[in-house]
Amino acid sequence: MVIINSDEDGFGKSEELLQNFEAKGIMAMEIAGRFEEELSRLEDDEAQMFMEDMGIQSSIKDRLIHQSYLMMGYISFFTVGDDEVRAWTIIKGDNALTAAGKIHSDLARGFIRAECFNYEQILEHGSEKVLKEKGLFRLEGKSYLVQDGEIVHIRFNV
Repeated sequence: MVIINSDEDGFGKSEELLQNFEAKGIMAMEIAGRFEEELSRLEDDEAQMFMEDMGIQSSIKDRLIHQSYLMMGYISFFTVGDDEVRAWTIIKGDNALTAAGKIHSDLARGFIRAECFNYEQILEHGSEKVLKEKGLFRLEGKSYLVQDGEIVHIRFNV
């Protein structure tokens, strides 16, 4: 991975250089290091405002984590309970059975099905009940390939 550190005036003007790296199969991203340093000292609301001014959608920390996941072939899925939301990391292309085993071996051993939906859908529609009514709540089998950003409920019987 190549990271190009630009000053604030030059930020966003390295598109050709980024494309040259990407054409060679090298992941590349541009950052404004001093800006990111200043950003890290701000409260969330102020930081968001400054990122919008620079045309940056997320912090360098978040972008580096995302790019690193892509390079290593990782994705994340979520489990949601009454008291916690948890992210689980698996390899892109892993199936629902493997994802269940990542949570606990008993879930894989007694796997019945996976109930899945994307987190963006829950944000848009507000509840699992609405997702079910709209047909966006899916039942998947063992071989289903879990997608990045999905919320997965594992149904099992041991």
